[in-house]
Amino acid sequence: MLAMLSTRPFVRRCAGASVLALALLGAGLPAAAADRPQPDLSRFYRQRLAWAACPGPDMPEDLECAKVTVPLDYARPDAGTLDLALARYRATGPSHGSIVLNFGGPGGAGIPALATDGRQFMDLTDGYDVVTFDPRGVGRSSPVSCGEGGVTVPAVPRQDPGAGQPQALLRQLRQVAEECARNSGPVLPHIGTVNASRDLDVIRQALGDKKLDYLGFSYGSRLGAVYAAQFPDQVGRLALDGVDTLTESSAEQGLAGAEGQQQALDDFLDWCTTDIGCPFGEDRRRAGDEVLRLVRSLDRDPVPTEFGASFTGQDLVGALAQGLYSKRTWPPLERALASLVEDGDTRRLLGFASSGIGLPQVRSGADRTGLSREPDRTDRPGASRARHHEDGGLVDAADVPVDNLPAALMAINCADDPDRPDAARLTEKMRTLRAAYDHASPVFGGYRLTQLLLCYGRPQGTDFIRERVKDVRTAKMLLVGTRGDPATPYRWTVETARRLGSSAVVLDNKGEGHTGYSSSMCVHHTVNDFLLYGTLPAGGGSCPADAPAAVGPEDAG
Repeated sequence: MLAMLSTRPFVRRCAGASVLALALLGAGLPAAAADRPQPDLSRFYRQRLAWAACPGPDMPEDLECAKVTVPLDYARPDAGTLDLALARYRATGPSHGSIVLNFGGPGGAGIPALATDGRQFMDLTDGYDVVTFDPRGVGRSSPVSCGEGGVTVPAVPRQDPGAGQPQALLRQLRQVAEECARNSGPVLPHIGTVNASRDLDVIRQALGDKKLDYLGFSYGSRLGAVYAAQFPDQVGRLALDGVDTLTESSAEQGLAGAEGQQQALDDFLDWCTTDIGCPFGEDRRRAGDEVLRLVRSLDRDPVPTEFGASFTGQDLVGALAQGLYSKRTWPPLERALASLVEDGDTRRLLGFASSGIGLPQVRSGADRTGLSREPDRTDRPGASRARHHEDGGLVDAADVPVDNLPAALMAINCADDPDRPDAARLTEKMRTLRAAYDHASPVFGGYRLTQLLLCYGRPQGTDFIRERVKDVRTAKMLLVGTRGDPATPYRWTVETARRLGSSAVVLDNKGEGHTGYSSSMCVHHTVNDFLLYGTLPAGGGSCPADAPAAVGPEDAG
């Protein structure tokens, strides 16, 4: 599950880098104009859902699926529609309605996540139907894509780029944006959290609930906060775990991510070098250098994969980013790295690299699990509809593009980001930006900087989140912040709670990893008590770090 990935704290701040990031990328759009009368959406709010068994051989028998129809463009509801895929586990006891889950990303499809990890939420079926959905542009809901085989983006030059090189990089980034637009269909201009939040309210009504009860992880906290700002009177019990920032620029978020991932890598190497099987040896000082040397070596000379593509240093960085999100994944990550170092075998690392969020560098023939896909899939009937989605209908799960997750991540983050420095500004600051990101992390800096630059060439995003998601007047919301979270630093939880106002209550989880619900029994029970019974500890309360768990069979590689 995307939201259940993670580990360590945001520790080292680069003050100069943050100032640079703000100066370069911090200029947003002016505040939104006063609200205007909304078009008639009554036909969407009159829907009733028809639940049935979920299609597909691997779906649990007790998981039910349905669809809900929403406007493609809320400003012009007659200009087209989209179907969104829903799934639920029915309440086992007296039902108070539905609890809606978002597992994060952005770009994570809810239905396969609930089908795979639904057991974590079975306690909630004591009082709720447990519901999730594939947001617009994601999974079966008009999935976006950047084309067959994905798009390869060049790394930002490590040294002084020299004359002409930044311009060449920016030209390629613009080509990426154009390729994604060609392959994503009409949903792409209408993707993003503001529209996903409006979809969430249509879902609430279709479920028959007067208020939205909601559990959102990581990016799902951004979606929940936006909903609270747009629909304060419809907020029921909202719990947000792994809380996203509402105010920091994308550049600052990238720096925070690079620093958090570097700290997680340092912690992993502290652990790995105590094991005789560590592929980087038992000398902790040398181990960090060996990781960086391996990344750079693979960037210069990628190794082939069994799928016919190449495995680069940036693919390795993406695999590390996913494998470091939780201590539970450290043993299989160590074995995967050993397979690469000792045998040149990339198969285990491909499972990490292709299972999470990264750049749109999709290996031909590999799906999100790293397993081979049928080579003639694009020739099957309906494949073109899966790529272009002109009718707005659901696509079959088998026809979701292999690069949907990273393509959707990029599209949603860019749609939520009002910052678009022009080519001249980026060219002027490219060397300084690279230095700032390399200072934040020599391993992850370039990777995170390239993610930042992927919004270049796309339309400017909304300023709604930065300007208007604040001082909400809602029922109490529970925000869970984990002290050792490498992806969403604890300080973001505190800052977001302060920004949302007195309705937001912080649960201080003193453990490690990205989000607390799946890794801390204390967090799990506190969140469930709030959602099921409305009970909150005084001041939000705190949870101690859990004792380290022994590695079990599920950790086998």
